[in-house]
This record gives sequence, C-alpha cells and structure tokens, in this order.
Amino acid sequence: MSPNSPLRVAIDGRKLHDFGIGSYVHNLLAELAKLDSATEYVVLCRPGEPEARSGGLGDNFTWVPVDAASYSLHEQWRVPLALARHRVHLLHEPHYVLPPATPCPAVVTIHDCIHLMFPQYLPHRAAYFYARAAMWVATQKARRILTVSDASKRDILHYVGVPEERISVIYNAIDERFFVEPDQAHVQRVKERFQLDHPFALYVGNIKPHKNVKGLIDAFGRARARGLDDMKLVVIGDELSKYPGLRQGVHRHRLDKHVRFFGFQSLETLSVFYRLAQVFVFPSFYEGFGLPPLEAMACGTPVVTSNVSSMPEVAGGAAVLVDPHRPDEIAEGIVRAATDEGLRAELIARGRARAREFSWARSVQQIRQIYKDVLA
Repeated sequence: MSPNSPLRVAIDGRKLHDFGIGSYVHNLLAELAKLDSATEYVVLCRPGEPEARSGGLGDNFTWVPVDAASYSLHEQWRVPLALARHRVHLLHEPHYVLPPATPCPAVVTIHDCIHLMFPQYLPHRAAYFYARAAMWVATQKARRILTVSDASKRDILHYVGVPEERISVIYNAIDERFFVEPDQAHVQRVKERFQLDHPFALYVGNIKPHKNVKGLIDAFGRARARGLDDMKLVVIGDELSKYPGLRQGVHRHRLDKHVRFFGFQSLETLSVFYRLAQVFVFPSFYEGFGLPPLEAMACGTPVVTSNVSSMPEVAGGAAVLVDPHRPDEIAEGIVRAATDEGLRAELIARGRARAREFSWARSVQQIRQIYKDVLA
C-alpha cells in the first residue's frame, strides 16, 4: 500500500438482506458512513441488488456485484478476484466463510458456533464438515477474529485452536428506532389488522429447532393452565410451512385457538407488537448474542429468556431467566412476568436501562480501530 494512497477496505455485504447477519452488515455500513469519509469502502453485493446501482451511503462507498452464492464453490475464487481487481487492502468478512485465496489481510466476524454445536439441524452431514472446515480456515487465515459475546468467544476457543488474544468481543446493538414511541394511529392500525384484542405473550425470531419454539408452545399451554387462560401466544418469524412439527404441537396441546403465527414484520410494526405484548418470551437453547430480548426491553416489555449461552450475559439482570429444557420453569417465568406487578415494574425499568448500554456507534468505532490495528 502506497503511503499516499487512500485505505481501501472491502466488506462482504452479500448477506445484507438475510436475517441476523444482515442486520449486522446494515448497521456496520451505516455507522462507517457516519464515521469515515476518507476510507474507500468496497461493498461486495449480490448481482442486481438496488444498492449495486444506487449506493446511498456516500461517495466513498463502491458497490461491487459478485455472482456467487454463499456457501458455494464459486465464492472461493470470485470473491478473491473481486478483491484483487479493486486493489483492496483489507477484507472484513461478516461470516465465517473466508476464501483461502483472499489476497489481502482479513478480519472475520464469527457470530456463533451453532452449526458445530447442533449439527443435527443441518440438512446433511456434508454441511457439517463444510461448516467445520470453513470456520477452521477463516480462523487460521484472519488476522483478527471478532465475535459478539463472551459466550461465543468461549465456544470459538473450544472448537477452533487459536490464541485467545486474536479474538475480540464487540457487542451487537439494536436499532435506535425501537426506543421511539410509535404514533398512536399506527398502533391502532396494527391492533385492528392483526386483531390484537387479547393479552398476549410474544416471541420474535426465526423458528429453527434450536430456538425452542416447540418448548415455548408446551410452556404456554402450562401457563394458561396456571391462570392465564385469557392469554394468547403470538409467534413472529419464518413461514410456518417450513416447520410442520410446530403446528402439530399446537394441535397436541389443544391450543389451536390461542397460538397465532405471523411472518416477519417491518421494524415499525414489530415495535408495536413489542409494546402491546404482556410479556416477551425467548427460550432459545443457544444464541451468539440474541437481539430480540433487547428490542423488547427497549420497548418496555418484561422479558423471560434462557439461562444458558449468551442470554444471561446480554440480559444483564434485566430479565427472568429460565431453564429452556424445562417447560414448567418457562411457564412459571411467563406467569410471574405477566402477573407480578412489582416484578413487572422492575423488569421494565431495568430492561430499558440495559438496552441503552449497547450502541452500534460505539461498536463500529471499535471495529474501525481493529481495521487500523491490522494494517498498522
């Protein structure tokens, strides 16, 4: 790199529209645009995306289409070619796939070790070996490894042999718009559109097996039997058709009239759901970070979440913690958070304060400093 040439950093944004990692990429780009107009940023994207044509972040951001799907053989050579063609000095890969032929120093973000911890949820055994090999290559090749919680750092150290000092924990944060009270007319429209005329418990997130929505349905039935017989359960996440076992679980527990499934909603609509919910329940078996509990806290909703993985770390004493493997304990947590007024007031106050402790601006400043350290 010439002393007089501008620093050129590439960020792989091909997962920009995915759930989870997409939010990470979006906030990373948005904060970098606010912080830095001197560095030239090359954003790798999918062909035909609007960003590839319009940009929108600043003149120092260039969108470069890469015709290669994630987890494909094509990305192993097309990504390095794009980096070489644009003379990139540093690559930030926001996922654990880092092509071995990458021609420049790299920083990689590993959000969790879900594929290694729960291989039974992968489509086939070859996918497990691919995930394990890709993570090993990424951690060996990257100059620095970023992750989103101390729990994830411990998992990475357990599964991949790298020096601890090469791993940096930089927390995620939530969108600031969750702190803003929605317009009452919009609240009324959401209530009418989704017929939210009963008290309800809320779950938000995808509904993959490790999220334990099946256990939540069981626990919800038990909570109703303990006195919450006017409560509904609202699940906002993937299309239910992908997981027929959940609908069967609803039938088995005779909850057909009391459990409702919706697909993903806009942030504005989701903010209303959080505020209308009597309690937010997130009994996941495993999370690298877990944004939905913090989003609920920001909206002033009492939270019940798991006592495993990163959830206690993220909740920071502002949620009711339960064993996700015990439906009775989840049910008891729902009942307490929904009916104990003293506990509810405490959870709401602590939750709002806890959500404020996380900041994308602060996190991206730390990431930008790591870029500098790697290239120093």
